[in-house]
Formats: sequence, C-alpha cells, structure tokens
Amino acid sequence: MNEMAKNLILWVIIAAILMSIFQNFKEGPTPNTISYTNFVDEVQTDRVRSVVIEGLIIEGEHHDGTRFRTVRPDVYDSGLMNDLLNHSVNVEGREPQKPSVWMQLLMAAFPILLIVLIFMFFMRQMQGGAGGGRGGPMSFGKSKAKLLSEDQIKTTFADVAGVDEAKEDVSELVEFLSDPSKFQSLGGRIPRGVLMSGPPGTGKTLLAKAIAGEAKVPFFSISGSDFVEMFVGVGASRVRDMFEQAKKQAPCIIFIDEIDAVGRTRGGGIGGGNDEREQTLNQLLVEMDGFEANDGVIVIAASNRPDVLDKALLRPGRFDRQIYVGLPDIRGREQILKVHVRKVPLDDKIDLGILARGTPGFSGADLANLINEAALFAARANRRLVTMEEFEHARDKILMGAERRSMVMSEEEKANTAYHEAGHAIVGRLVPEHDPVHKVSIIPRGRALGVTQFLPKEDQYSYSKRKLEGQLCSLYGGRIAEELIHGLDGVTTGASNDIERASQLARSMVTRWGLTEKMGPILYGDEESAMPGQGGKNFSGSTSQQIDEEVRVIVDSNYARAETLLKDNVDILHAMKAALMEFETLDAEQVDDLMARRKVRPPRDWHDFDHPAGDADSSSETSPVDKSDASIGGPVEGS
Repeated sequence: MNEMAKNLILWVIIAAILMSIFQNFKEGPTPNTISYTNFVDEVQTDRVRSVVIEGLIIEGEHHDGTRFRTVRPDVYDSGLMNDLLNHSVNVEGREPQKPSVWMQLLMAAFPILLIVLIFMFFMRQMQGGAGGGRGGPMSFGKSKAKLLSEDQIKTTFADVAGVDEAKEDVSELVEFLSDPSKFQSLGGRIPRGVLMSGPPGTGKTLLAKAIAGEAKVPFFSISGSDFVEMFVGVGASRVRDMFEQAKKQAPCIIFIDEIDAVGRTRGGGIGGGNDEREQTLNQLLVEMDGFEANDGVIVIAASNRPDVLDKALLRPGRFDRQIYVGLPDIRGREQILKVHVRKVPLDDKIDLGILARGTPGFSGADLANLINEAALFAARANRRLVTMEEFEHARDKILMGAERRSMVMSEEEKANTAYHEAGHAIVGRLVPEHDPVHKVSIIPRGRALGVTQFLPKEDQYSYSKRKLEGQLCSLYGGRIAEELIHGLDGVTTGASNDIERASQLARSMVTRWGLTEKMGPILYGDEESAMPGQGGKNFSGSTSQQIDEEVRVIVDSNYARAETLLKDNVDILHAMKAALMEFETLDAEQVDDLMARRKVRPPRDWHDFDHPAGDADSSSETSPVDKSDASIGGPVEGS
C-alpha cells in the first residue's frame, strides 16, 4: 500500500467524523431539563404552550417563551394526551431520529478500518528504513548505507589538496561516470573497485566524496563495521541490499570506510564457514565480481591496514586499483593550509610557506587541527587576527601536549628537570645528523615534567645508522645529566620513557634494519604479522642471546659517547639549567647562544615576527617514515 492510498483512507475517516458531527449539531439555545412530575404540574397549571414528543423525549415551550426538556418514564401513561389536549397544549409528534448515513457507514466500516490501520502500522515497522520507520524487526537485513544525491555533495577536487598523484589516479573515474561511452566505445572497462590506503587523516574519505562531487553522481557511504551483526547472515543481506539500491541509482559510487573491519583475511577467526564476518566478506566478493554485472557501480574503499585484507578482495576484477594516499610534502602542506585558512582571518605577517616548512610529517587532519587550535588561542586572547604566536602555541600543544601550569613543582624538582632537559638538548646539538633543537621547556606538558623538541630541517624518508645512533645518544642525555650532577643515587625515574624508546630503537637496529655487522641483514621475528599466531620468534635461543649482546653493545657505546660529550661541556649544562630556571622555555636561538657560550638573549617577541628564525629551527617534526614505530624516536624527549 503506497503513501497516497494511506493518506486517502485517513482523510475519508476524518471527513466522515466531521460530517456526522455537523449532522447532529442543532442551532438554538439549550433547553432546560426538568423532571417529568414538574412537567405534568406545569401542563395542568396552563404554563405550557407546545410540546414535541419524540419517543420518550419531550421538548416544549412555556407561555413566556422559555424552552424545557424532559424524559417520559418508559411506562404507559394514558392520561398524558388528555391533559395536553384539555389544557390547549399544541402537541407535535416526531419520528425518533436515526443516525446519519455517514455515521452508519462509519460504524459499519469501523472494524475494517481498524484492521487496516493495524496492518499499516505493522508494515511500517517491518519495512524499517524503507517505510520511514527504523529499528523494525525486518530492518536487520537492510543496508545502512547513507545516500547522498548529486545535489547534496558540495565537495570537489578544489577542496582536496596535497594529494596530487592520488587525484590524477582517480580523475578517470570522474570521466567515466560523466561519459561512460568514451571508454566503452574502445572496449575499455573502468576499474570496478578502488582501494585507498595510507596513514590516518590524509584525506581518503574526502577524496572519495570529491570524486562523487566532480562526477555529479549519487554517493553511498557506509562503514565496514555497519555490515556485521550478531546474527549470522545479516551482513550478507545488507551487502545484497546495498548493491541492489546502488544498481537503481547507477552510475553511482559506493564508499566503504574502514573496510578492514569486514575484509580481513579469512581463516583466522572462530566459527569457520559459519562466521558472520566471513559470510559478509564472501557476499561482498560475489557482488563485486560475480555472475551479475554491476555496470556503473564503482566501489571505493579506504583502509589504514591494507596488509590485513583478504587476497581475493584485492585481486583485479574487484579492487583493480590501489591508491596510496600518503602524508603531504612541503608543497602539499602549503596547499592544504590554503584550503583550511579560507575562513580564518590571518595576520599579514604570516607566510603559509613557512608554516608548511615547519610541519613535516603532518597529515591533512593534523594541519586542520593546527589551524583550529591557533584560531582558538586567538579567540581566547580576544584578538581579531590569528598571528604567528598562536600558530606556535598550537604546534607546541599538538606535538608536546597542553601546558600544565597549575601543577606545583618544588624548586629542587624543577632544577633536576632543567638538568635533564638540558642534557637532551646539548647531546642532540653535538652528535652528527641529529635533528636541530627547536625548543626546550621545563613547563609540564601532558604526562611529562619537561620536554625537549627536536625538529628536522626537511621531510625525512629514511634514516642512516649514524643518525639513529645520534638519537640514542640524545635519548640517554637526560639520565646522564642527572647522574653527573647528583650521582647515581640521585638519578630519578624521569628517564623511564627515554630508556624504553632507546632500547626499542637499538633492538630494531639489530632485528629489523640489519644495521649490525654481526647479525647481518636478516629479519628476526615478525611482530607486525596480520594473522594471529604467526608473529613472534622465528629464531633459536642462541640467536636470541646474540641479539641481546648486540643490543647491549649499541646501548653501552652510545651511552658512553653521550656521557663524554656532557662531561666535556658541563659548563654549558649548568648555564642551560640556569636559563631554564629563569625563562622556563628556551627557543632555538637561545640554545644557540648557550652552545656558543654567549649571553642568552631574551625570548622572541612573536608580534615582530616577519621571517623564519632560521631554516633549521622553523620546522616541525613527526617522523614521516613510520609514525607508529616508536623505535625511530619521536619529536619530543621528556622527563
């Protein structure tokens, strides 16, 4: 039953009720109700002019014009008519009023209408989203994909920046969706599926929406986790329903975000062939490349872990093309910043090229967050424009965490933290190929009592053994500084995170990167295996002992190297501690003064900022090689 028929029935019912009400409505004043005894007395005393008898109901009028009404008892009264006639009362008889035709029809059809309404209610509940209701008992197998029409999608390639290569790869999808005959006339077949992979926040979802916006086609959006339910077979039903809806809207795009939630390699779960996730994946494989053609339906999927996806899903014919959406380079970051600052009032002195050079390793989402944090800082300061000072504070907050100035530290603990951070900074400046020191602070941020921030000069994609050993030295610089000043008994637990990162870095140099002569270029253990039970050790106990010995050699040699550097520059260590106690935070220029044994200049005034403070120190850092690998080290060394 369609919506028009439902509305027609509803209006018929309303009209019948209204007509019955109007039919029974009578004009005039409401008569006064009196008892039958009083009525007889009034007749016998000649106060009644006329009456109208309708069954047991008697309505009449007094000589003074007032009206009355009474109900005659349901017994035979032979003297009533005699009394009326003897006292000259005008008597009028009326046939008892019957219900109107409409009321009779309504009463006769009421049971049928009630059944129809109940039926309509249950149908709406069972149809779920298709009938407007949600959560009905039959809505489990319906697709949860959200449909955006071509008019609702405002995103275009102009809103996507920093991924020029990825945009080129998907540009032909737009041409196919706009003019399929151009490719079909030459026997070409557009890829049925495109898999976008890359780090989080690089714009995979935004790029998929831009494809639909450029091609002006419907866009179905769903998450991989929306397919799977606790009931076996529900996910497969949703996949079928989604493709059926997409075929009706073809040409169109189906975008599946986080497809690894449903597309993981089969055989590793519990339940075998009856596993719900595997059945959902099987149905997805059939729909993408089965007996029935899905012409005009292009599936775009996004995942941060393409290595865990089933091989049958990645083969040509399903996901014919894989596009890597990586972290933007300096030119891409500048383009992304231009997109995000469209609605942000900026100070004239801000150069987006400098900001781009100062944020290597930032994804598009990171840059958007940077601009938003800077705008919030400016709003809290009641400024009308966002200045370089706000961007500097925003970058520090993102990389190092928010300041915890409310945290109370004793002078002794602040002095120890100052020595610790000075040790990191001095060793980092003296070892070769180390990232430049950007900032040293003893203001607590996040979980750290103090932080030392090293930022690279440019984007980095690989690391040499010399550079990694330099990072090891700087990581141990904080602990060594505490030991030089307070002795071994005075060393605190502030270096726990430094020791953890240094140990993991040294072990990775031995087991993953083949940077030791004794162990050679061999991978010992695969800790990132996608399948459970396939990772862990794949070497003997003697090899494990040799690995431990090599890790110890690397750690001890670089620990001794950092210790020598600090002993030779202990005067700088004391001077940097004193400067930190005075200013709490030192920038790159102040660190340069200390390393040159000059008087420390006052902190920089950001309101006079009109150029970068030095190419080496105006950049920001997050490792572009492997952001998830703690062994490479991070942007911050903290106490």
